[in-house]
Amino acid sequence: MMDWTDVHCRQFHRLLSPHARLYTEMLTAAAVIHGNREHLLAFDAAQHPLALQLGGSEPRELAEAARIAEGFGYDEINLNVGCPSDRVQSGRFGACLMLEPSRVAACVAAMQRAVQVPVTVKCRLGVDEQCEDQALEGLVRPLLEVGLSVLTVHARKAWLKGLSPRENRTVPPLNYERVYRLKHDWPQLVVILNGGIDSIEAVDGHLQHVDGVMLGRAAYHQPWILAELDSHLYGTPLPGREQVLEQMRPWIESQLARGVPLKHIVRHMLGVYHAQPGGRRFRRCLAEGAHKPGADWAVLERAIAATRPRTPATSSAHVA
Repeated sequence: MMDWTDVHCRQFHRLLSPHARLYTEMLTAAAVIHGNREHLLAFDAAQHPLALQLGGSEPRELAEAARIAEGFGYDEINLNVGCPSDRVQSGRFGACLMLEPSRVAACVAAMQRAVQVPVTVKCRLGVDEQCEDQALEGLVRPLLEVGLSVLTVHARKAWLKGLSPRENRTVPPLNYERVYRLKHDWPQLVVILNGGIDSIEAVDGHLQHVDGVMLGRAAYHQPWILAELDSHLYGTPLPGREQVLEQMRPWIESQLARGVPLKHIVRHMLGVYHAQPGGRRFRRCLAEGAHKPGADWAVLERAIAATRPRTPATSSAHVA
């Protein structure tokens, strides 16, 4: 979810789901240590519970980044061992680390020593020609030895040779049964399932076998599913779409006052009327208005108004 789940996206998603654990986009340990920490790590308290997802392969560097993140108030530090992008391959982290399970364990151990909050891992089933069973077991065993208690598994292999990062999100076949078996074999491990989950029915089915589910692209492109899931799983009253958008107004206006362009915020909200009457008009209003100089809340007001049923024009008949 790199470049997607930024601070504005998470603020919106928290309004949709009061209970979900939100995750940041992946940040490299080096960026956290040497970059603009306030810009990269600061977040609104309403976003709790919130996990920071880190990328890296050096135990000492990851430990320092985790320590910094804990100071900013994150509830969890998640080490990404599943991202297949070109950038992470060249940096020796992400999915290619599945080829180095002992290094992953060393990284996790170093991070655990550095912080009090939970340290977790997100991985794939394996990479390239690896046998899924051997790859997953080879990663899990040393992680359990260093005390890892929570593992999120994207139920696909990552093909670092031959597939683009985008293709890696859909082309490798899903193997949910392998993740179910992981939970069966190591019941003490909290197993979170990720990959291709896009409906309440699917969530209910998976929760019969694993401890939790993680939604990625579905939550981003069809964010209303977060509100529906929160209502379904926790009994939260289902709000109206207009109600949620109105609740975003204070955040939007505070960010505009800081000089953040409206387009950087509302790009995460385009899908809230997915498959709903007026959804296309909503998206068009935002696309046409949010990028203009001085764009403000009035753009959202016009977009919201565009979703409402249109009143038929009054006509009169004339008899000659």
